[in-house]
Amino acid sequence: MVAVEQLVKTYGPVLAVDHISFTVQAGEVVGLLGPNGAGKTTTMRMLTCFMPATSGRVRVAGYDVFTDSAAVRRQLGYMPENVPLYPEMRVSEYLRYRGRLKGLRGQTLEDRLRFVIDACELGEVRRRINDQLSKGNRQRVGLADALISDPDLLILDEPTIGLDPNQVRRVRELILELGRHRTIILSTHILSEVEMMCQRVIIMHQGRIAAQETMANLRSSTKRLYGCEVKAPARELEVLLRALPGATDISVTEQAGWTHGTLRCALPDTDPREQLGTAVRAKNWTLRLLDVHEPTLEDAFVEITAR
Repeated sequence: MVAVEQLVKTYGPVLAVDHISFTVQAGEVVGLLGPNGAGKTTTMRMLTCFMPATSGRVRVAGYDVFTDSAAVRRQLGYMPENVPLYPEMRVSEYLRYRGRLKGLRGQTLEDRLRFVIDACELGEVRRRINDQLSKGNRQRVGLADALISDPDLLILDEPTIGLDPNQVRRVRELILELGRHRTIILSTHILSEVEMMCQRVIIMHQGRIAAQETMANLRSSTKRLYGCEVKAPARELEVLLRALPGATDISVTEQAGWTHGTLRCALPDTDPREQLGTAVRAKNWTLRLLDVHEPTLEDAFVEITAR
């Protein structure tokens, strides 16, 4: 559905996107992640024909973004992070206008208008002027705009920013439902949402692609965090943890008479908990906790971008 080859974008001397390449297959829901300034929004703007690239190639549904931009735009719906609305228009008036710009007419337009107003829960504000909308309602109007032409590809930049928890859940459910029938590229800083909605992630850092993996592969490549809580001097526990084979990222803290230690293990397929428990018992320390923290997308994201 989307093929990006050696894409570059510069702003004068600033290299914002640095020779990135990736593909998104039809029917995939892919998360585009990265710290602020990583180049995510710039990449999305080039995919949607919002701005030209400095060099490289992008194809959407077989159409070249640079030579067939009109055909590309017919294939996609784009929701930018800051949704631009005509402030003097009412919600339903604005969405009808946007639908006409996208080629919808007659009963088809009215059917799609009813669908997006219902799907994005805009019924109560459909006659309200855009300039009077809350941040959350503006976001939902932007999502409705992206959906109104029933595109095969949705590109969503921070779709849940400004929504309250109930609205976030409903938008997340809507995106999951939409992902069954179309391709979605989603950018957000809320990593728990990506874990729930996306099959694969692309992580950008300093304009380059730092990783692109399925969720399962990304978690499995991140080291587990092991922890223990014992009644012992902090310095002695630290020495014990450093003596374990493959121990890395060791941290020791004291609180309310207990010492909490954590570590990761650099040796593949190695669980240090049994050896740690044996060593603690040998020192006659009281052991209150011995556990493992399975890696999350946040753990993988921090490890990759720090690296």
